[in-house]
Amino acid sequence: MQKHRNSIEYQVSAKYALFSEVITRVGGEKFSYQVPTYQALKGITESIYWKPTLIWYIDGVRVMNKIQTESKGVRTILYKPKKSVQNDLSYYTYLKDVRYQVLAHFEWNEQREDLAADRDENKHHNIAKRCVNAGGRRDIFLGTRECQGYVEPCEFNSGEGYYDEYGEISLGYMFHSFIYPDENQNHDFISQFWRPQMDNGIIEFPRPGSPELDGRVIREHEKMKQFDLGQTILPVEEEQ
Repeated sequence: MQKHRNSIEYQVSAKYALFSEVITRVGGEKFSYQVPTYQALKGITESIYWKPTLIWYIDGVRVMNKIQTESKGVRTILYKPKKSVQNDLSYYTYLKDVRYQVLAHFEWNEQREDLAADRDENKHHNIAKRCVNAGGRRDIFLGTRECQGYVEPCEFNSGEGYYDEYGEISLGYMFHSFIYPDENQNHDFISQFWRPQMDNGIIEFPRPGSPELDGRVIREHEKMKQFDLGQTILPVEEEQ
């Protein structure tokens, strides 16, 4: 797997994770995918370090621990509560005792010409590596708010993993990622699905927009959020 000059490598672990399969959420219950989605890992990486100047791309993930699940009964608030009933009992199926190694790199967001002055690769790469060493700038969650995770630096593909000699596993049809309006020329909001293969515990991700992904436009021609360089975004020489 190719490492870029601005790549970051980290390990994320948690007691529980819930990368919920959308088809199971209709009835108010949640069931986790077997592995994290591209979008979930992108969200974790953005919690470590993010600026609108750049876009994080997840190159691959390595599943270190055995895939195992645990179901829990959860008291959820009813959307339309009755006088005698305020809550409902739902069952959430979590992944248990998870640990992943992640390889990611960033590229400039070409739709953000207003932030072109902030495109300093060395600055952003060094900040990102410091943020990995510090465990991230923001709290890390694996799928949902109750599944808090912990980040630490690592070398991708180092150490022993449960699936190192397991061969190839097909994971079925699952969600890949979103493409947001400020990440494509048409400013559409797009969801993408695919059929991943895990080879000896490693999943290599195609880039968003790749032909092997099944893309579906949710909304067309959305407005991008505007940022003001010098107020909401610091110039290169001022940011630490």
